[in-house]
Amino acid sequence: MNETLALELKDVIKKRRRRTIGPVNLQIPQGHIVALVGSNGSGKSTILHMLTRSLIPDEGEIRWFGDKSAGDLPQEIRSRIAYVSENPLVEENYQTAEQAASFRAHWYPSWDQKKFERLMTHFEVPRNERLNRMSKGERRKFEVAAALAASPKLLILDELSSGLDPFIWKDMLTELQNSMLEEDVTIIMATHVVEEVRRLADYIVLVHQGKVLGMAEKDLLYGSCYEVWVRGDVGEWTGRPELIRCDEDEPLMHKLIVRDEAFMGELQQSKDLQVLRTRALELEEVLQLWIQGHAPEHR
Repeated sequence: MNETLALELKDVIKKRRRRTIGPVNLQIPQGHIVALVGSNGSGKSTILHMLTRSLIPDEGEIRWFGDKSAGDLPQEIRSRIAYVSENPLVEENYQTAEQAASFRAHWYPSWDQKKFERLMTHFEVPRNERLNRMSKGERRKFEVAAALAASPKLLILDELSSGLDPFIWKDMLTELQNSMLEEDVTIIMATHVVEEVRRLADYIVLVHQGKVLGMAEKDLLYGSCYEVWVRGDVGEWTGRPELIRCDEDEPLMHKLIVRDEAFMGELQQSKDLQVLRTRALELEEVLQLWIQGHAPEHR
């Protein structure tokens, strides 16, 4: 990867009570949206906590914008990072949105008060309500407004859609897309919501049971695997590496999962098989195959 890196993780490990996370090796290019995808408990949030230094790795090295830090992040780096946690800061519970924003502005030299005011109005967040009295959705909207107002170079989002109704969620996706167009920002988002990945992500990092299975460009996953229903004898095809799975539905009726469009064309041209129907697998189906050991091929 020859692009400028916003983040680089080398052999990063964190030992937790239930499982060890890592080793994590990642290179996150600057100016892109990268989705950490995985089920609850897979290790996504732990990775984000290590990126914000609220957790210190037991092993390995992390570089932010080319710089590394053994302990707490220096203010020069921290002021370029905004983080929207799934669980907001309890220290701000008794502050109003305005008070919390005023405090945060001191730590961000690029704080944009006009943007904060615009987003608070657009998201209809009460200004003078204490944060702990807000609904989960209102608190979430404040957190996103404050994070975007900080004008970060690295924006880290943990389960963005948590607590949001569908209409506000779509508004937030639009604001994030606008930020990508207006500013040179890198976004790392942990999510298990496939629609967020579809709408936003440039790259997908798949996390499963504490392991990072790899990173792939999202658009290359579309059309990477197909379901093909055929009638006939498939014996001569079963040894092909392009064939991921072959399930017999009834005698001489098979459902094939294949990873190559050219291979699907060969099946269609075979004189011994009748191709009944085909479809490209959905993104979540491709990710499930990846978890099962069928990683996407680099194209």
